[in-house]
Amino acid sequence: MKKIIFTLLFIYSSLYAEELRISTFVADVTPPVGSPLCFSFIKPVKTVEEPLTARGVVIFSDQKPIVLCVADFVVIANASHDAWRAALAEAAGTTADRVAMHVIHNHDSPGYDQSAATELARQGLPDVMALQTAHDKAIADTTAAVRHAVTKQTEVTQVGFGSGLVEKFASNRRIIGENGKLEMARMSASRNAEANAKPEGTIDPELSLISFWNGETPLAVMTFYASHPQSYYGKGGVTPDTVGLARNRRTTETGALHIHFDGAGGNIAAGKYNDGSPEARTALTNRAHAGMKAAWDQQTKTALSGEDFEWKVLPTQLPWRGIYSEEQLLAEILDPATSVKNRIRAARNAAFYRRWKEGGKINLNCLRLGDARVLFFPGELFVEYQLAAKAMRPDDFVAVAAYGDGGPGYIGTAIAYEQGGYEVSRVSLTAPNVEQVLTEATQKLLDVEN
Repeated sequence: MKKIIFTLLFIYSSLYAEELRISTFVADVTPPVGSPLCFSFIKPVKTVEEPLTARGVVIFSDQKPIVLCVADFVVIANASHDAWRAALAEAAGTTADRVAMHVIHNHDSPGYDQSAATELARQGLPDVMALQTAHDKAIADTTAAVRHAVTKQTEVTQVGFGSGLVEKFASNRRIIGENGKLEMARMSASRNAEANAKPEGTIDPELSLISFWNGETPLAVMTFYASHPQSYYGKGGVTPDTVGLARNRRTTETGALHIHFDGAGGNIAAGKYNDGSPEARTALTNRAHAGMKAAWDQQTKTALSGEDFEWKVLPTQLPWRGIYSEEQLLAEILDPATSVKNRIRAARNAAFYRRWKEGGKINLNCLRLGDARVLFFPGELFVEYQLAAKAMRPDDFVAVAAYGDGGPGYIGTAIAYEQGGYEVSRVSLTAPNVEQVLTEATQKLLDVEN
């Protein structure tokens, strides 16, 4: 009898292990009025136009759980990124290397970098970059949401994959002249008629979608689109902005939690189609929403089991740019005559430099669902990396989520550093050979030969 019971239990556990299950979570992470926005005490929260959230899914299989989380923040970097991943991992009963923590990069939101904040506090500048209590509360509340979510797992019977075009939203910020150098920049909001008359440039107009289903019931939806999301911003009104507002609308319409990831949009923004007005925000939100709906309507569903599920982790050290010395950065941080804005920037740069100097690596991740793959990358990645990844597996579904650990800042292509411009100046902490490093890493994660 004992042998029969053991056999039945073994069969049951084997079948259960092959199932994919998920749970969803969402937490309110809206900062209080008066707290800094976008790493700046100069632009504090004045009003809350729409609450900010941290939301995601926990995926269960016969392996340790995977946590995919996106927060409505501009950046989470260095020690803050470590803290988020460690806390969510503990709540989900997994390890930090199985947590992907990202932001949608809306600018009317806080930016968190505990490494830099600690250094600034030592110099008598606490909370100038972000409010510490708000940061701690956001982690605690999201952790509580994850801990509750794992008690409510639902079987995934099918996974949907779709894509839709987002029209008149994205445009390349970098307009290159005939001499091969940057001619003009077209940022998130532009009223420069000459710049706006230029073509969209290199973009990825495709929005990718993955949905999880139990029978006919949608459980969660993830979308991926490469562009800076901000439209009407910098006025102190907290909001998840265009893609966040469209995401919230789709959650209501589908009845399933919608989670949006910013793709490799470091050099992409809405500038060509955005004059920075409230009316433009409405138009851009509607266009993002239309792309999300198109991807939903065009999706195809397939049954997947645990065997079709794989999580890859590739710890990678990104090359240091070398334009600053540690002595220079420390001198800026310590100098009371230096503006607080520049001391904040120096503290953030020093934090990344120290991690690099100590051999610190950033995890690059790949989620495989059958033949589909999703890459999870750090920093403000240029769109060329996303297009290259898709070209490596042209017959398969490939999506990219950037804006993980924000420590590196902008991550340009090798030629971009020669062309010049804002993104590859002092706000990029990686060297031009980062392109070779990331190209080889992408090939490994996607299982393609060099």
